[in-house]
Amino acid sequence: MAKDKLAGVPTLTRNEPAPKPVATVPVQPKPLSTRPSFGEPTRRDTAAALPFGRQNYTLMLIGIGVILAGFFIMSLDKEEFGFGFLGLTLGPIVVMGGFMLEFFAILARPKA
Repeated sequence: MAKDKLAGVPTLTRNEPAPKPVATVPVQPKPLSTRPSFGEPTRRDTAAALPFGRQNYTLMLIGIGVILAGFFIMSLDKEEFGFGFLGLTLGPIVVMGGFMLEFFAILARPKA
């Protein structure tokens, strides 16, 4: 079994000379860049680097404001334990609208 694995591998004995190496083509080094390395760094487009656009951030801030307004509306309810219309109906609807606006602001594609 060991002979089968070594069948294609040439073996050397003391009487045989080593095989001559195959001539290789010399590799030309790449020319160095002529740009100075100490100059001003290249600037990338900042709009492409940011994940959201101005419209997205504006909608996010408006959504946070709507959510806070909904919690404020819930706090205005004068019924015991907040069981009035403001605390159980209007406030939660406004908060849910704010969260839906946040969801839209995150998923909206930024304008170029």
